[in-house]
Amino acid sequence: MAAVTTTAVTDVVAALDERYPREHAEDWDRVGPVLGEFDAPVDRILCVVDCVPETVDEAISAGAQLIVAHHPLLLKGVSSVAPDTYKGRIIHRLIRAGIALYVAHTNADIASPGVSDALADRLGLAGTRPLVPYQGSDTLGLGRVGTMSPMTLADLTAFVASRLPATAAGVRAAGDPKRMIGTLAVCGGAGDSFLGVATRAGVDAYLCADLRHHPAGEHLASGGPALIDVAHWASERPWLDELAGWLRDRFPVDVVVSDVDTDPWTVHADSPKKESRS
Repeated sequence: MAAVTTTAVTDVVAALDERYPREHAEDWDRVGPVLGEFDAPVDRILCVVDCVPETVDEAISAGAQLIVAHHPLLLKGVSSVAPDTYKGRIIHRLIRAGIALYVAHTNADIASPGVSDALADRLGLAGTRPLVPYQGSDTLGLGRVGTMSPMTLADLTAFVASRLPATAAGVRAAGDPKRMIGTLAVCGGAGDSFLGVATRAGVDAYLCADLRHHPAGEHLASGGPALIDVAHWASERPWLDELAGWLRDRFPVDVVVSDVDTDPWTVHADSPKKESRS
């Protein structure tokens, strides 16, 4: 009779640490295991962008023993995890349910394959390279730059909306709707700190999340590439599919991908007279 292979939390942590080295994370980031017993067995993993009450509910309902999240639960220091605090309630629920938590954030952004690779793949980009290389690497780094079949900015915006998960925030673009786009830079998550980098990369358009009014306006006024702004959660959700596939190949466990939309914006309404500017 063949021996039954048991996967423990520590096995998954070791594999994730190897794929997403903690030392690759930004100095301000907080990655790696957050809570859970290392020797606890795992037969189901839930992959999420955010560890929030809704995804904890999902993990409990799914019978998961481990959550792998992109965004840190404890990014900023706290003085208490009492159950009358937001993060404390989450931690207490996870501990009571016997669910461990692991975070791969900027180290997963830098990785290859990583968060921006999954976003670039979802949009069909070819010949990708890092937008911001990590220590001179040709493969590691933040964001990706690639080529695509040329289309107008208006058509590309609609294409992006069709390829990424739908959110109330939707997809918006800045620039001439008729501008032809053949090279595109993408960055999963907030990316307006790389506006200048995208300009120097010589791309036709730059896609990321959380673009702000003044930086975007000044960027365009300075002749920078067109901009496409997507919901933060939607830009990082594609990574969960790639991560889940890798975990399934690596371990004899079930892996569930969360489709719970954790974007904070929940309502969107268009002006009845709104028209695209050309």
